[in-house]
Amino acid sequence: MSEKQELVFKADKWWSAPQQLGRKLLRFVGDLRLAILLLLAIALFSISGTIIEQGQTLEFYQTNYPEDPALFGFLTWKVLLFLGLNSVYHTWWFLALLIVFGSSLTACTFTHQWPALNAARTWKYYQQPRQFEKLALSAELNGEHLSEIATLLQKRRYRVFTETSETGGNILYARKGIIGKIGPILVHASMLVILGGAIWGSLNGFMAQELVPSGGNFTIQNIIDAGPFSQERIPKDWGVKVNRFWIEYTPEGDIDQFYSDLSVINKSGEEQKRETIHVNQPLRYQGITIYQTNWGIAAIRVRLNNSPIFQLPMAAIDTNGGGRIWGTWIPTKPDLSAGVSVIAKDLQGTVLIYGPDGKLITTAREGMATEVNGVNLSILDVVGSTGLQIKADPGIPWVYAGFAFLMLGVVWSYFSHSQIWALEKDGKLYVGGKTNRAQVSFERELIEILGQIPGA
Repeated sequence: MSEKQELVFKADKWWSAPQQLGRKLLRFVGDLRLAILLLLAIALFSISGTIIEQGQTLEFYQTNYPEDPALFGFLTWKVLLFLGLNSVYHTWWFLALLIVFGSSLTACTFTHQWPALNAARTWKYYQQPRQFEKLALSAELNGEHLSEIATLLQKRRYRVFTETSETGGNILYARKGIIGKIGPILVHASMLVILGGAIWGSLNGFMAQELVPSGGNFTIQNIIDAGPFSQERIPKDWGVKVNRFWIEYTPEGDIDQFYSDLSVINKSGEEQKRETIHVNQPLRYQGITIYQTNWGIAAIRVRLNNSPIFQLPMAAIDTNGGGRIWGTWIPTKPDLSAGVSVIAKDLQGTVLIYGPDGKLITTAREGMATEVNGVNLSILDVVGSTGLQIKADPGIPWVYAGFAFLMLGVVWSYFSHSQIWALEKDGKLYVGGKTNRAQVSFERELIEILGQIPGA
């Protein structure tokens, strides 16, 4: 071997080594088993994100996930925070799982699905009778009926190609259902769109919660979950006014529905949009969605004798799982030396009044006046507060679009890709075919086609 040939050989060897490594890596990443494993991991951690409360305070996790006893023997608040299970969908490793899974889908598409589509789009004619023996379904007929077969196949929406054989005779190839080969590619592409939307929403979205009394205003501040690039999406030039919050009750006294009459207002106080929301009917404005999620009692408005109207805040009372109630203390003397406690459990207007000894004095309703400690106490109004969840997720349109195309791709994948060959030679007609699914239906179809050939 000359020196020049040796250099060329070494260069080819040096160049082929990375190519071989790349092909091996591509096959590994595109392996179906790896994709299934990644999908299971994503599903597992997504489930953990729905079970473990996300975006709560440190005190919350220390209380609910103590070190002794540890949940399942190992899950403590330290482990939970170290692994990022308090904010699963924003951790680097969860996003990495999505990216690797997307890479696996892409590799599988180009190493398996795309070549399968190209193979389905190309064809070769069968020019020898022995080639039909390889087919699972084939037949030999007397006579020359290739033109009749071509016409019958076209009526059944086959795409038909005919030529004259190099060895003599006429040849035919027909196919239909190529969409069945496009379906898997569309499924993979749709899943990539869904993953891209999820990653984009995770990086750029945010979620906030606000508890606002009826008649109050707020700007979005109580952010409980946010992506690293979400600050630009948090609105700073408009806020929301809660015109009114109310609850409709059933005749039995149970809650039927929550309602919040909301107005979007700009910095000048001008109303930009107004809408009444309830559960499953949010308000949407500039990519921000405001949901009705909770409620509470914010305050009570009272009058003592002929005094001005006082609005006193009410606080939630811990009942250790015995139900939700709110309470406040109303002074009945100017020096605050005496007073009564007022308890409310809903917005139906009924309150309970207790004395300093903890005994029930009376029950009062809105608009009623009652005498306590020598004072005429009038209950004017119980002011409710609406619990709102504010969310921005720019990836949702991509996720919805991907899901729609995913359903379409799944339907397309069920279409059978059927192929039929025919050879007309020496007074004989050789016919055969194959399909990738619905074998019995394909056999019936081919038998019906052959049965319609006159004189065969």
